[in-house]
Amino acid sequence: MEIESALQQLGEGLAAYMRATFPELASGRSAAEMVSLVNSLRGRDLLSIADLSCDDLEVILTTAAVLKARMKQGTPDLPAILANKTLAMIFEKPSLRTRVSFEVGMTQLSGHAINLQANEVQLGKRESIGDAARTLARMVDGIMARTFSHQTVVDLAEGAHVPVINGLSDREHPCQALADFLTIQEKKGQLQGLKIAWVGDGNNVCHSNLLLAAKVGAHFTIACPEGYEPEPEIAALAQAEAKRSGSRLETTHDPRAAVQDADVIFTDVWASMGQEAEQAERARTFAPFQVNQALVEQAKPDCIVLHCLPAHRGEEITDEVIDGPRSVVFDEAENRLHAQKAVLALLM
Repeated sequence: MEIESALQQLGEGLAAYMRATFPELASGRSAAEMVSLVNSLRGRDLLSIADLSCDDLEVILTTAAVLKARMKQGTPDLPAILANKTLAMIFEKPSLRTRVSFEVGMTQLSGHAINLQANEVQLGKRESIGDAARTLARMVDGIMARTFSHQTVVDLAEGAHVPVINGLSDREHPCQALADFLTIQEKKGQLQGLKIAWVGDGNNVCHSNLLLAAKVGAHFTIACPEGYEPEPEIAALAQAEAKRSGSRLETTHDPRAAVQDADVIFTDVWASMGQEAEQAERARTFAPFQVNQALVEQAKPDCIVLHCLPAHRGEEITDEVIDGPRSVVFDEAENRLHAQKAVLALLM
């Protein structure tokens, strides 16, 4: 009953917060409806941004904003929601932001997190991924996995009866995109109609941000070298969402054209984890796509710059930009904590 009461309180709090802060979004949102939306997320997986409806995104981003505000004000973070609950965190790739944000998030919500390294679990080697998932689900209340292959998180979700959260795979990074759009919403006060430019590789982080932009009606232009576009399947999913939302999605090989009058500029490393052998070749190919001051000046005067980190300073982004007045990179990094607390509170 304590958990149900906390969820009821959360739903009612979200309705009040939205009416006060985002009246245009909250029109017609009663407390009962918000409670229903909160309950609809409970027990679900988060493998892809494609898994989330516009209502889901509204609830997650609003919950993140509420939890962040409560923490900044020094008020309790509804600890009953995750009291006595445990999250298993599986890491096939090294992590700073993902590890710390999930572990701190569980602690702040009065839960507990277990860190499981790849050499300990050896998914698919010591035992099948399905068997590991079924075993973990008997002992923990949720699983977060940061993996090389997206199929690994899919297999975990198929085997477990508890929520499975994609902490990064080669296909998507949904938790990063939620933190990114929380940051954009904070800084711009809206999402719909914004012009967003992605400069660099059409990688997993790009995939998730592309899908989220299409869902919320933001315009998204990708500037990348030929052959480094997003996966066709992801692009098709995004275009289908864009037809509904009015989002305009484009791909170009001209970074200056992409950032012209942009409200937001994204970039990311040119070679992700697992692509180290391609580092030198990618550095040559992507050199014209560096986010530097000259490029940023093509955007709107109040444009903000995001990077999911870690950054290779002097490669995809310069010191002048990442440390400059338009950078919100470290606000974005902090928002990993708040976005993931919202995901944990709602799903688990």
